[in-house]
Amino acid sequence: MDYYQIIKKPLHSEKSVGDRELTNSFHFEVNKKANKIQIKEAVEKLFQVKVENVRTLNRKGKKRSYRNKIYKTSCWKKAIVTLKEGATIDLGY
Repeated sequence: MDYYQIIKKPLHSEKSVGDRELTNSFHFEVNKKANKIQIKEAVEKLFQVKVENVRTLNRKGKKRSYRNKIYKTSCWKKAIVTLKEGATIDLGY
């Protein structure tokens, strides 16, 4: 799997910004089939940083309604990547 297929996009929320400042960890939406080792390699190659820890979690889709029709959003996988001391990623925010 290509590195660009593993890392889909960085996540930008209040929680991710707080983690970025306090614990030097970044949140990414990743491919559902990617494991922790592949995510670590992809982040290290794409951003030229050293990764200390990777945590992953699967997010379930939610039920939504639109004009009296109910549908379900898709499931996705989230990765929380903690970098080594002094390393940072410039996401352009």
